[in-house]
Amino acid sequence: MKKTYVTSMPNHIGAFLKASKCFSALGINITRVSYNKAVDSHTLFIDAEGTKEQLEKADAMLREIGYLQNNANKSNIVLLEFCLKDVPGSVTDVLTLIDSFNFNISYISSQENGTDYQFFKMGLYVDDAQKISNFLNEVEKICKVRMIDYNHSEKVYDNSIFYYTYVMGLKQLMGLSEKCGNELLVPVNLAMQTLDEQGLSPYRTFDSINKFAELLGNAKGENFSPRITTHNVTENTEITVIEPPCGSNCIIIKSNGKYLFVDSGYACYKEEMLRIIEKIIPDFKDIEKRILVTHADVDHCGLLPLFDEIIASEKTAKCLTNEYLGKNGYREENPLHKPYIDICKILTSYEPVNPEKIKVQWLNSQNGTQPLTQIGFFDFEDLHFEVYEGKGGHLPGEIVLIDYTNHIAFTGDIYINMHGLTPEQAQYNRYAPILMTSVDTDTKLCFEERKAILQRLGVGDWKIFGSHGAKKDYSVNI
Repeated sequence: MKKTYVTSMPNHIGAFLKASKCFSALGINITRVSYNKAVDSHTLFIDAEGTKEQLEKADAMLREIGYLQNNANKSNIVLLEFCLKDVPGSVTDVLTLIDSFNFNISYISSQENGTDYQFFKMGLYVDDAQKISNFLNEVEKICKVRMIDYNHSEKVYDNSIFYYTYVMGLKQLMGLSEKCGNELLVPVNLAMQTLDEQGLSPYRTFDSINKFAELLGNAKGENFSPRITTHNVTENTEITVIEPPCGSNCIIIKSNGKYLFVDSGYACYKEEMLRIIEKIIPDFKDIEKRILVTHADVDHCGLLPLFDEIIASEKTAKCLTNEYLGKNGYREENPLHKPYIDICKILTSYEPVNPEKIKVQWLNSQNGTQPLTQIGFFDFEDLHFEVYEGKGGHLPGEIVLIDYTNHIAFTGDIYINMHGLTPEQAQYNRYAPILMTSVDTDTKLCFEERKAILQRLGVGDWKIFGSHGAKKDYSVNI
């Protein structure tokens, strides 16, 4: 059994030794340690492996010596930035709120910038992570506030409760529960450690996660404005593409009065997407809801619980089933991808789908030697597809569907229209490669798969629907 301990340790010689002796005495193996004084001078993450009984004893021992975070009772400085209207007295309400929480101010810096707003930087002494969380919730009613971007700060501040303050900011951005905020601690630290070992600055990692969360959060509610286009492909068939600012496209095929979805986007946009879908399909609640999944990435599968039947390849079905059982999906099996995926699932409120809804339409290609291997066919009303499975360049289980009669291809994430991204999509797509080092499992193989898709298209004018960006028109000449 494995467990991650988020410990709050005194900043003096022998502190880790004391914790290590606790684990050693119980016969528990330490499998990972992460500590960076420049990031957080007290918080140390320890992954430990032992029996349930051993770990329970470790809980008690660490609690007894005051090393678990819920026993922390220190006074620390949190640096915040308040966006205030540049008018007389605008800071008064914030200062009054600070006073009501009995916070002492250690640092203030502000200067007009030629706009209608001033950005006040303030360092606050706090002794309780929950207290600062409550304060942030209240101050949001007055003005926008965020934890300072340490990547661009000119001074070094006491940030010994950095992680807790940081994840509280993420929680606020996405409107998550306290429990979800606490769950973010470990993957945020793991992302920092993983990318630090790849030579990436810790604060660049934190900044990238924060900007990723900002993009997700800023696109919610009234700000959710996907590009929506409709394309006639046969006399009785039309394809509607919904392109959210963040996450995969959701494609709706209507043929002879029946509907099939292809991929679904993020779970955090469930309400926003339902409003759009119900405008396109007024009787959506009453129809049989079927969806085809091109691969098992979190941004493609967020709305799967809404559907009655999920059509997938054998490998994709296995991945979705493992997630439902609490096991790692394909992305989490890759140490470079796991932190980002864990963060992404928490931020977007991802819920695994019940495997009973999954229909395995095609079995695995049996060790095909080509980048793409035909694994079967798929018919939906007027459309007739040949189905190809990639070798896993982007993700195992990935499929491509090609209709040679109507010159249509659904290419998932193997082939997307990079030049057809909206500015919001292009901005969103910048952060996954930073936090995962690459969005592909095997970049070279994915490149070969992209070439193979285009080589398989016959002569004529094609409509290529990737999972990000607009439809791509592509012509193959004799």
